Amino acid sequence: MNFSKVLTGWYIENIRDLPWRKTDNPYLIWLSEIMLQQTRVAQGMPYFLSFTANFPTVFDLAAANEEQVLKLWQGLGYYSRARNLHKTAQYVANELSGKFPDNYNDLLKLKGVGEYTAAAIASFSYNEAVPVVDGNVFRVLSRYLDVETEIASASAKKEFAALAFELMPKDNPALFNQAIMEFGALQCVPKSPNCSVCIFNTSCAALQKKKVNQLPVKSKKLKVRNRYFNYLVVADDNENTIIQKRTAKGIWHNLYEFPLIETEKVEGFDCIADLIKSEFFSGNEIVSILESNPESIIHKLSHQHLYIKFWKVKVNGIIEKGINAETLKTLPFPIVIHNFMKKDFLN
Repeated sequence: MNFSKVLTGWYIENIRDLPWRKTDNPYLIWLSEIMLQQTRVAQGMPYFLSFTANFPTVFDLAAANEEQVLKLWQGLGYYSRARNLHKTAQYVANELSGKFPDNYNDLLKLKGVGEYTAAAIASFSYNEAVPVVDGNVFRVLSRYLDVETEIASASAKKEFAALAFELMPKDNPALFNQAIMEFGALQCVPKSPNCSVCIFNTSCAALQKKKVNQLPVKSKKLKVRNRYFNYLVVADDNENTIIQKRTAKGIWHNLYEFPLIETEKVEGFDCIADLIKSEFFSGNEIVSILESNPESIIHKLSHQHLYIKFWKVKVNGIIEKGINAETLKTLPFPIVIHNFMKKDFLN
């Protein structure tokens, strides 16, 4: 069986109508690939459309300020992607006259562009014969060829890239790369794929050996850290509040939040009220403290689970450097805080 011919035939019949598939513009392809890292297409699509509407060229993105970029990115997660995206746009616009490098090796030199993204741009924009290896490709090849290499191991990417390169038709690598990723996304899915209708069900080694659900081989998940956040949502006589910018390295860098008390475990009213009274708002008398959500909101990140409570704190007088609701709407916040404000605070 000619694997690439069968695969690309399937792709032509099953291709999804996605905007980044209709262009070889490296700016648009770069934007889509950065956005789709760790992100489902359905989630990433509105962000791609919003970014391209607001920043139709790399010069437009470069000219924006970081808060504009983070605000449009709000809710997509992994915010370092947005910060690197902005810095790379500035580099391409200002140092490269708006022209992206036209080959894999030079694309790798861009900030935030790893092997996968460099290969995607090189292949889809310039038709360079370089394999694009993502989770879909790992899955398809490991099953079709019965490869038991642990996909997070140091050697895995090089091994699977070599396998993909061997199967790839060198006269049309872009079509092959798109096809194998699409096949993994739509047909050779992680859980319970419908192998009875698969175009490779007579040649797939994993299917013949009844190993489909065992491949690809993945290491155990990283240990998740639990953290306990208590946000103080202050309101003064003018209904202004207080926010702060997360400038330290770590989650949500350069996004805004309310004043934060982080505790070792979920704490009740008495503990948090005592901390608020002893450590905050010395210039304003506290009128009331209300626990907005008695049950913690659990916000799951890749390596941390955040248990979040919001505490509404009413104070007398006018707070220094207070922020009004209209200003809040323009600033980038973590999505869990944005959702709280939208539901309970900005009404």
